[in-house]
Amino acid sequence: MFHVGGARSALYNWALAEQSGGKFVLRIEDTDAARNRPEWTEGIISALAWIGISAESPVFEGPYFQSEFEAQHRAAAEKLAAEGKAYYCECTREDVVARTGSEQRGYDGFCRDRGLGPGPGRALRFRTPDDGVTVVEDVIRGRVEFPNAAMEDFVIARADGSPLYVLANAVDDIEQRITHVVRGEEHLTNAGRQQLLWPALGATPPVWAHLPVIVNEQRKKLSKRRDKVALESYRDEGYLPEAMVNYLMLLGWGPGGDREIMPWSEMMPLFRLEDVNPSSAFFDEKKLRAFNGEYIRALPLEEFVDRCRPYLDPSWDVEVFRRVAELAQTRVAVLSEIRDNVDFLFLDEPVFDQASWDKAMKPGAEEILTGYLARLETVPFDADSLKTALTEVGAEHGLKLGKAQAPVRVAVTGRTVGLPLFESIEVLGRERTIERLRAALKRLQG
Repeated sequence: MFHVGGARSALYNWALAEQSGGKFVLRIEDTDAARNRPEWTEGIISALAWIGISAESPVFEGPYFQSEFEAQHRAAAEKLAAEGKAYYCECTREDVVARTGSEQRGYDGFCRDRGLGPGPGRALRFRTPDDGVTVVEDVIRGRVEFPNAAMEDFVIARADGSPLYVLANAVDDIEQRITHVVRGEEHLTNAGRQQLLWPALGATPPVWAHLPVIVNEQRKKLSKRRDKVALESYRDEGYLPEAMVNYLMLLGWGPGGDREIMPWSEMMPLFRLEDVNPSSAFFDEKKLRAFNGEYIRALPLEEFVDRCRPYLDPSWDVEVFRRVAELAQTRVAVLSEIRDNVDFLFLDEPVFDQASWDKAMKPGAEEILTGYLARLETVPFDADSLKTALTEVGAEHGLKLGKAQAPVRVAVTGRTVGLPLFESIEVLGRERTIERLRAALKRLQG
């Protein structure tokens, strides 16, 4: 699963890389084997490609796998220890609590000056400054200060020598010449430690930018346990990648002015990290649907037909679908809705929605169906003539067209809403339409 928040971060990084002629570096942090599988990596690469971040682009670099660089991570840890910038510690959490008398207190520096060497049960801790502040100049949030007295000597390598994320990340960033670290604000707590590690490893820290959190309607951070957050689920539902890209770019940033619908080629040159709003961004799926509808309606007809094909039954005649595609294009917000709009054309009989049947087949419906059936035997079979015939039948029973067409629509399509009725009947054909009206009458009569 690729989180929409991760997709937003990726797009911001991609925009910077394209603007600067730099590289977008994809690194898979796979040191936790239990949380990493090859198929998950493929899923990430596939999801990125769907929103235009493709390995085929010269801007793309990777994927790199963090586990492949463990030798460099270990070497960096040993170098920090040799230079006195880190030290070995054998304290357990229970030891610290016993000395401080508090479950909340952090590490107390007990092993700082004991001169311990590596050994079983001895982790490697980074020696943080005793006083002053560590400053992170964040492009989005401004100056962020971390009082050194409150920053405990943090572990950078386990007792077995394996590096922790905070060290591995810094080493990889330096080795891969990372200039900008653009990521979610949940990583801001790590930034102070990494700001210390970079110069300790002999490098100048990167440009930091921590993006605002994305929240749901209750203004709670999007959660995979509670919210629809997987980019793949939106892809499978039939959101267009260009609409998704457009919407995600606007979660915390705007191009200025009132215009929101804008292709990547126009947004990318306008994007500036310093214009990103640090306040939380609301993921509004209704607005995303509206964006998607706009993009669907803007597609050339043949492209719309092609994009709909994965959502149609392979046995359905695409030429029949093409006859109603232009009508359908104005009525769907996501491509997966296309099936329910056109299935009546391809099925032997419509799938009746019971609520629609009950709503449309009220007293008087039988007379409308009977009257319309009589006219369908001889009326010219084009949309205008079909509409005129039903208008006349409705008038005979004191009903306007809107009321008269409800039972006919349900009899023909199975639903109360859908494509324009008379154009649909024209494509369905005289024989099949008559057959469906007769079947509906039979059902009405019990």
